[in-house]
Amino acid sequence: MLDCVTMRNAVLFLLLTLTLLLVVALSVTIGVVDFSWQNLWDPSGVQSLIIWQMRVPRTLTAVIAGAGLSVAGLLMQTVFRNVLAGPYVLGVSAGASLGVALILLLGVGAGSAFGILSAATIGSALVMVLVVWLSRFCRNSVSLLVLGLMVGYLADALVSLLIHFGDPQRLEAFVNWGFGSFGRVHGNQILILGSAVGVGILLTLPTLKYLNTVLLGETAAQSLGVSVRRNRVLALGTTSLLTAATTVYCGPVGFIGLAVPHLARAIFRTANHRVLLPACMVIGAIIATLAGWITNLSSYGGVLPLNAVTALIGVPVVFWALLRGQGRLDD
Repeated sequence: MLDCVTMRNAVLFLLLTLTLLLVVALSVTIGVVDFSWQNLWDPSGVQSLIIWQMRVPRTLTAVIAGAGLSVAGLLMQTVFRNVLAGPYVLGVSAGASLGVALILLLGVGAGSAFGILSAATIGSALVMVLVVWLSRFCRNSVSLLVLGLMVGYLADALVSLLIHFGDPQRLEAFVNWGFGSFGRVHGNQILILGSAVGVGILLTLPTLKYLNTVLLGETAAQSLGVSVRRNRVLALGTTSLLTAATTVYCGPVGFIGLAVPHLARAIFRTANHRVLLPACMVIGAIIATLAGWITNLSSYGGVLPLNAVTALIGVPVVFWALLRGQGRLDD
C-alpha cells in the first residue's frame, strides 16, 4: 500500500512539474507582442527586450511569490486549524500597505521605487515583529488569530485615514500598488525576493513534525513531546517573512495562499506536510504564473489587476472547500 501511495505521489509531482514548465513557457512566449525564435537572441530587437526584460523577470517573480504565499497559507491553515486562515490574517500585508500609504499619500519620496520598497519593508517588518512577540504570550492559536486580525484592522483604519486626508492626486499610485503585480520586480530585486522566500521555506522544515501533530490539537501535540509554543513562533515568523517579502515586491496578492493548500490536499489526498509542503510550492507557482500571464494578455486598457485574476481563480476553490464541510482541518 505504501509503495502504491509513493508511486502515485511521484507521478503527481511529475505531472505538476511538467505543468509548471508548460505554464512558464506560455508566460514567456505568448503575449500581446508576437514571439519569434529568430529574434530571441537579437540584443537590439524589440521582442528580445520584451522577453528578457519584462516577461522572464515577471515569470520568475510569479514562480517565487506563488511558492512563498502558498507555503505561508499552508502554515497558517495548519497552525490555526482553519480553512479560512490565509497568509494575510496576521496583518503583515496591512503593515506593508500602511508604510506605502505613508510614502505615496503624504508625498514623501513619492514616485521613488526605493522609497516604496523601503516603506513596505519597514511596515511589514514592524507588524511581523509585533505579531511574533505577541505569540509568546498567547496560550492558544485562537487568541493569536484574534490579535493578528485586530492589528490588521488597526493598520487598515490608519490607511483609510491617510486616503481621506491624503493628496487625491497621489491616490492613483497607491491604488495601483494595491492591485498587485509581478511585473515590478527586476534585476537584484528578484535575487532578494528569491533569497527571502528560500530562507522562509528552509525555516519551515524544522516545524514539519509540529505541523503534522498539531492537527490533532495543541494538547495532543504536547503529549507527543512537541514544543508547541516554540514551533508556533517559528511557523508564524516564517509565515510573516514569506508574506512580507512577497507583499513588499508584488503588493498584497490575494487568494493564492488561501486557495492553493486546499488544492494540494485534494490532489494528494493527504495531511502529511512532508508531501504538502513541496506540493504547495509547485501548485502555487503554477497558479501565480498563470495569473500573471493572464493579466498581460489584454491589449485593451493595459495590464489587468492581478488581484482580480487571483480572486477569480481562488474564490471558487474556497467555495468548494467550504461546501465540503471543512470548517476546520481536524473535522
